[in-house]
Amino acid sequence: MTLEVGGWQFTVDSWKAQEMLPDLERLIQLQDIESRAAVASKAIAEAPGRIAALDALLQSATAALATAKQSLADNQTQRRSIDKDLTAAQQRVEKYKEQIMAVKTNEQLHAMQHQMKAVADEVGQHEERVLVNMMAADEINASIKKAEAALKAAQSKVTAERSAIESDTKTQQTVVAECVAERAKIVAAMDNKGALETFQRIAKVRGTAVARAEGERCTICQVRLRPAVFAEVRRNETLLQCDSCNRILYFIAPQAPKAPEAPQAPAE
Repeated sequence: MTLEVGGWQFTVDSWKAQEMLPDLERLIQLQDIESRAAVASKAIAEAPGRIAALDALLQSATAALATAKQSLADNQTQRRSIDKDLTAAQQRVEKYKEQIMAVKTNEQLHAMQHQMKAVADEVGQHEERVLVNMMAADEINASIKKAEAALKAAQSKVTAERSAIESDTKTQQTVVAECVAERAKIVAAMDNKGALETFQRIAKVRGTAVARAEGERCTICQVRLRPAVFAEVRRNETLLQCDSCNRILYFIAPQAPKAPEAPQAPAE
């Protein structure tokens, strides 16, 4: 089992190998419990926000598809209006073609031809509008396909990540419950209740109430300890606090590096 206190990790074996004041041991354990509970509680607290972000992503993708489909509906409405205007102009052209046959003077002919040209130009304008509308429809249909693909991807992402978040939340809730139970045992076993109050007071201000001392320094605030204080901390026989950050200090002897393995002789 590995404990983590103030960002430092060490095995229970290395910790238990040293003589230590029982209440100091308990405070180290308590700090590990509090740290694990804090991480779990943070994950639980962040879960609703993460789910809300997923919901927002899905809503955005859904809205984008709805907007694209509405654009297509507007395009189709516009197309019907253009077709109506085009049909009306074409009908006027046919009407003028019939009327021109009854023209008797050059003035009437020229006037009728002028009217026919104006209507023919109008027909051309409406036909150009039809082409523009068709090109826009192609672009809109492409955007709809893109929006549908994006929505499908968002739905898949939301489903998977929501499930993962909900599963992790349950796991973290179990961790919190376990930490509460472990904490109760540690607190009940404390001989010095004043030490517990000190721990809680420091934790409220600093977050981490226990710090490892190494190399004559507090490893959290990095302020050098007085030699006499460090020597006393090394004994782990009393509860001493850092003069700078006020955290409760403990000492774990550094583990000796493993000797490199001798190279194996090549097989004959």
